[in-house]
Amino acid sequence: MILEPQGRLQKASLRARVTWLAAFCVAGAVALVSFGAYMIVRKSTYDALDESLRTRAVAVAAGEKIDGSDFVGKYPAAFLAAGDVKMAVLLADSGQLLFPQDSDRPPTVAEAWDVAQGERDEFIWTDHKTESRVIAVKYQPGQAIIIAQSMSPQRTTLAKLSVVLLLIGGAGVLLAAIAGTAVARTGLRPVQRLTEATERVANTGDLTPIPVAGDDELARLTHSFNAMLGAVAESQERQRRLVADAGHELRTPLTSMRTNLELLLASERPNSPTLSEEDKQDIHSDVRAQLDELTTLIGDLVELAREDAPQVIHEPVDLVEVVERSMDRARRRASNVTFDVQLQPWTLLGDSSALERAVLNLLDNAVKFSPSGSAVRLNLRQVGDGSAVVEVADAGPGIADADLPHVFERFYRSSEARTLPGSGLGLAIVKQVAQRHGGTATAGRAPEGGALFTLRLPGRP
Repeated sequence: MILEPQGRLQKASLRARVTWLAAFCVAGAVALVSFGAYMIVRKSTYDALDESLRTRAVAVAAGEKIDGSDFVGKYPAAFLAAGDVKMAVLLADSGQLLFPQDSDRPPTVAEAWDVAQGERDEFIWTDHKTESRVIAVKYQPGQAIIIAQSMSPQRTTLAKLSVVLLLIGGAGVLLAAIAGTAVARTGLRPVQRLTEATERVANTGDLTPIPVAGDDELARLTHSFNAMLGAVAESQERQRRLVADAGHELRTPLTSMRTNLELLLASERPNSPTLSEEDKQDIHSDVRAQLDELTTLIGDLVELAREDAPQVIHEPVDLVEVVERSMDRARRRASNVTFDVQLQPWTLLGDSSALERAVLNLLDNAVKFSPSGSAVRLNLRQVGDGSAVVEVADAGPGIADADLPHVFERFYRSSEARTLPGSGLGLAIVKQVAQRHGGTATAGRAPEGGALFTLRLPGRP
């Protein structure tokens, strides 16, 4: 199969393409310069030849006027041969062309007879048959002088010049190819390192950054690649921590559930101690609680994994409706606390289900730490900088100073929270939902003394 030139070029390496490009550019430039130089020298050479012929012809025509036969005798053949010219007198009346007996006859054309008849002052032309330049000038009435000179010296000079230009051009193209190869090898060395690093990452998973030198486009490309490697490494580390933390959190309820189930099964075997109905009810309650805990933990893990995936958010969301739906769900779960709610209109582009989950997590967290009969305060208000805040405050013990920097970390639970139900992922989901919508999530202390969580989101009234 024969490849098209474009196909061959696409299959060539970048270094080969740079080399060929440099060679082609220099070849084009050398060809243009050589052609221009050749044409200028050629024109100058032939102009000099024409001027020499014209000077000779004018000198002869301006000299002493003599008859045609005497004219032939005045300029012998040997004299003309020494000057590398041929000379003759054209007689218009008789149609004769007089030239020395031992010399060659110069060429003529119809325009030369026009000169002899006085219709032209002169006429110059190239006779390709004899390879000579010929001029005809007016001499006497009814006569014209014809002088022809061989163009061989000029053609020889031009032939030598073309060979010299060809050799110089070929040497220039060769040097350009060598220089292009050197430049390509040097300039593409960072690309080669980048390629090797990419192959290393693909083959070994090694995310070690590439050394960067310089500040050109390739250096910036390397910086971008290193940033990508850092992002991939950070993502892998987050996944590793998530899997490790999830495994640790799942181990406790699974171990407890296994123990309870083994105890129940053992009590059903013959000749085994039996359990009282009260003990069985306690074990059943523990198993159900552990199943609920596992269900909540798995749901949070799924939600957190979904939040890690990049998604395009462009759905208009009424934040008041989102908060009201979260309040309805929170009220059904908590009958021992009341809710003090104040809402101002606010809309944004986002994911309504994710925002509802984040607000519900804040409410569940507030309910969990609020004593029975207390109130949970929820405010949605505009702050005047193109954003609104959702504030959830409880009447619980608040957050210790040592726990404040960590409350949004995955699986982090304070010493007070370890005795309460929960997976340690609710606030982490809140933070990721806020970041996904271009906002922030913060924790602090409420004026009532409990914890205050603030979810700031951009949008418009």
